[in-house]
Amino acid sequence: MRAGEQDLRAGLKALQLDLGDAQVGQLLDYQDLIGKWTKVYNLTAVRDPAEMMTHHLLDSLAAVLPLRRHLQKAGLAQGARLLDVGSGAGLPGVVIAICCPEVAVTCVDTVAKKAAFIKQAALALKLPNLSGLHARVETITTPFEVICSRAFASLADFTNWSVNALAPQGAWMAMKGKHPADEIAALPAKAEVFHVEQLQVPGLNAERCIVWIRVKADA
Repeated sequence: MRAGEQDLRAGLKALQLDLGDAQVGQLLDYQDLIGKWTKVYNLTAVRDPAEMMTHHLLDSLAAVLPLRRHLQKAGLAQGARLLDVGSGAGLPGVVIAICCPEVAVTCVDTVAKKAAFIKQAALALKLPNLSGLHARVETITTPFEVICSRAFASLADFTNWSVNALAPQGAWMAMKGKHPADEIAALPAKAEVFHVEQLQVPGLNAERCIVWIRVKADA
């Protein structure tokens, strides 16, 4: 068994995520890739593999079932497009691309090296549904059904900057720590929170939630 595989499989079980052996292998390969690139490009402040497993992989994996449920409900089980904003090392975008081959994932970052890493990861992990984009999110007008971010910016900034990339009836999926009541209160009038979902990340003793936001129907 590979280093970290036991912890990963235990985490997947706790999250009720049923992945194939190939996907488990891709997740471990991805973690190795982050480790290699971080030595040169400082992709992430987390260097310890065990900490990377909980704080990066499992933290991102906790969003997969909620995303699948949302897509199912929205009638987007096939062919949905997801934009991961301020993706950095590709969290959660690359993890979602591995777990949801039916979702086309684009990871955007303003740092060229980080976008280059995503492109390299797509090749190395053989993920045809993953692409990296070096751009400011405000310049993107291609429509995406889901726009996600993880510890990226305030909810108001996140929604304002990416609103032109949101497909009609699309949704924002913001991964946060504690319930961000102040940020929710500061959202523009046209944005409405339709669900706040508490997450339990295996091995991580910290609060996590997803704030689901959409444009108000009458906006």
